Amino acid sequence: MPLDSQACVLPQDQSDRITLSLILLFAFATGVIVTNLFAPQTLIGLIGPSLGLSESGAGLTVMAPLIGYSAGLFFVVPLADLVENRRLVLLMLGAAVLAAAASALAPGILTLLAAFFVLGMASSVIQVLVPIAASLAAPDRRGAVIGDVMSGLMIGILLSRPLASLLAAQWGWRAFYGSSAVAMMALGIVLAFRLPPRAPRSATPYPALIASLWTLFRGERALRQRSLTAGLVMAAFSLFWSAVALELSRPPFSLGQYGIAVFALLGAGGACATSLFGRLGDRGWTRPATMASHGLLIVAMSLAAWAGWAGNGAILVPLAALATSAFLLDFAVTGDQTLGRRAVNLLNPESRGRLNGIFVGLFFVGGAIGSAISGLLFAEGGWPAICFAAALFGLVALIAQALARQ
Repeated sequence: MPLDSQACVLPQDQSDRITLSLILLFAFATGVIVTNLFAPQTLIGLIGPSLGLSESGAGLTVMAPLIGYSAGLFFVVPLADLVENRRLVLLMLGAAVLAAAASALAPGILTLLAAFFVLGMASSVIQVLVPIAASLAAPDRRGAVIGDVMSGLMIGILLSRPLASLLAAQWGWRAFYGSSAVAMMALGIVLAFRLPPRAPRSATPYPALIASLWTLFRGERALRQRSLTAGLVMAAFSLFWSAVALELSRPPFSLGQYGIAVFALLGAGGACATSLFGRLGDRGWTRPATMASHGLLIVAMSLAAWAGWAGNGAILVPLAALATSAFLLDFAVTGDQTLGRRAVNLLNPESRGRLNGIFVGLFFVGGAIGSAISGLLFAEGGWPAICFAAALFGLVALIAQALARQ
């Protein structure tokens, strides 16, 4: 029997059992977990100096959890097609709790980077939760349900920055990771009672399961197209948010952690795009909506570049323009990811866990690349170099989507 025909699926009578309370639980869970991946973007200015890391190397603290997340998506999330999903979720959450505690107590940069990597890998449990939610929804509701769950994910991404900044301003950057460990422990207890079981039917050995990732990637053209554009967009997203805290902390803006927290909070409104784009996808408007997202990203980076240049004079208008560009960027990235995730979840239900792992893993590789080069670009070319590189990523994504076959 072919590998894909043995994969993990819900029984047919469970295909439309998603309830509002479960949607809210999935959204809340993904929001709590994903904060671990993006908090370093606003803590970068505190973590680096406290552990003796230079400005050009500070991007490593942002890159480590993203690389770990990608590794988890490639090597752990495929287990969703092999291991009972509720058990897998609880084991991964337990690992995340331990890694967050280790991050809070890390004595040096190498220990912290290792803990961040493991924390990112364990946080890939998000991509076990999303396919469970998708499997519980009827096909005609799947885009809307994924969009609703993604609302929690994107709110978590966007609120992770102001939350981390506020905690760091009050108690130091380590307080965020201590709080995260406690929050995920409480979440694990709730999920142990509420998460519906999703039992796999595959007897495929783990090595063959991992090897099948390449087969799936090679065989699904839509997966390759969506992974490419999502990776480019995520690189632009990480570039901006990895460097904007450094830009805001310098003259002429000279914001402290509280000011950076308020700025980051303004971008959280972009999470409202998830349900909108999910429903646009359900109506057959995936291609134009995706291209509109890429165009909006380029506009956002152009406005951000102007704000950095205009900041040499009066401060209020450029700061408002920079906040607007952050909102537009988050809105654009949310739209691209929601539409991409919807398209991938409709490809092959029997391989949903692995397809999600490939798609999200590749776009987080893009995010890790953006984070890794952010410190070097900012040190060498300042804010204009960040905005130009991010806009270039958006332009390549727009061209790739325009040239892609329907």
